[in-house]
Amino acid sequence: MRNVLLFAVVLGLILLTGIFQSWNVALGILNMGLVSAVMALGVNMQWGYAGLFNVGVMGFVALGGLAAVLVGMPPVGEAWAAGGGRILGGLAVGAGVLIAAVLIFTRMGKGTKRTVAMIAVLTVGFFVYRSILDPGVNAVEAVDSAATGYLGGLGLPVIVAWPVGGLLAAGAAWLIGKTALGLRSDYLAIATLGIAEIVIAVLKNEDWLSRGVKNVIGLPRPVPYEVDLQRDPDFVAAMGSIGADPVIASSIAVKLAYAALFLVVLLIVLWLAQSALASPWGRMMRAIRDNEVAAEAMGKDVTRRHLQVFVLGSAVCGIAGAMMTTLDGQLTPATYQPLRFTFLVWVMVIVGGSGNNWGAVLGGFLIWFLWVQVEPLGLWLMDILSSGLPEGSLLRERMLESAAHMRLFTMGVVLLLVLRFSPRGLIPER
Repeated sequence: MRNVLLFAVVLGLILLTGIFQSWNVALGILNMGLVSAVMALGVNMQWGYAGLFNVGVMGFVALGGLAAVLVGMPPVGEAWAAGGGRILGGLAVGAGVLIAAVLIFTRMGKGTKRTVAMIAVLTVGFFVYRSILDPGVNAVEAVDSAATGYLGGLGLPVIVAWPVGGLLAAGAAWLIGKTALGLRSDYLAIATLGIAEIVIAVLKNEDWLSRGVKNVIGLPRPVPYEVDLQRDPDFVAAMGSIGADPVIASSIAVKLAYAALFLVVLLIVLWLAQSALASPWGRMMRAIRDNEVAAEAMGKDVTRRHLQVFVLGSAVCGIAGAMMTTLDGQLTPATYQPLRFTFLVWVMVIVGGSGNNWGAVLGGFLIWFLWVQVEPLGLWLMDILSSGLPEGSLLRERMLESAAHMRLFTMGVVLLLVLRFSPRGLIPER
């Protein structure tokens, strides 16, 4: 009953937002709350199930956003003709060089010959790779750089990008895990943080792939456009019959459609996560989390199981990233910040209750609601507290300016209160 009441409180806060502010704002909070809950589930799988400290959530979310571009956007035919083949050839050469270096490292015995061979292959391969790739990149980025300047995507339905985003994030997680999961936990944190920054740097600088800081706009939608609904005579007539403004109603209808899609994804991920947690595999993961030495003594391959759950959790974060980019309708690499896409997701998991999937979902909704609403509420509060001060007062101006920092202050206070009075989260793990 306590857990039901907690969810009811969060739902009530969203309903109050719709009543006192606007239903568009309330539904916007609901949609991003659904996406945030999926992200929190992914992190909870890694930390709550297995105790893996992933501080590179931002990178996996960004890979999901990239998938929305690579799958949903139409291909730019002129760019492909100008240099698409050279780019693919360069990437193939680069992959071949890396494979050759790995084979040399694994097949040859230790010694000077192996070192010299690896250096030679990597050096020669690098120059060959750049000699093929760079002309293709320059040719692609020169094609109508103000509007396109990139290769585009496959032109498939954007919903297909959601599982593809999960696959991209899972692939990156596998590469990281194969390198870092056999080491101490702090090495995993360093590796995930570094990979996340590398992913964002690639998205910002490789214009041929994601237009860099120029941003990719106009992503296709899985739901109708508001303007199409406003031009639909049946929709306008239906809204007129109940006395609703078609413009406002169209925006609400689109947000409800997104909410329905996101809710389906959240329920599927939640069901799968709960089933896994209640299975023998889930019990084994918790045993490994609680005592790796004892689990390994019982014959469990700890590193392999860590890799499994790390890949699964990262895939869920990638799916959430693709959903968020679809909702935004654009990919803006500069907006991917660790504060928003790593720290905030961790706060959701800790406040909700790590190790409990329902707690992660609750934390996703609650923390996102506070993140959106605290700043305007802080501005309103500061305006009231400073109302008695004269206009132009330095103290009044400083108080109003401080409202912008209410988000960080509130997140810190909420985290401290939960850790003090409910250290296992609002919905603790059983």
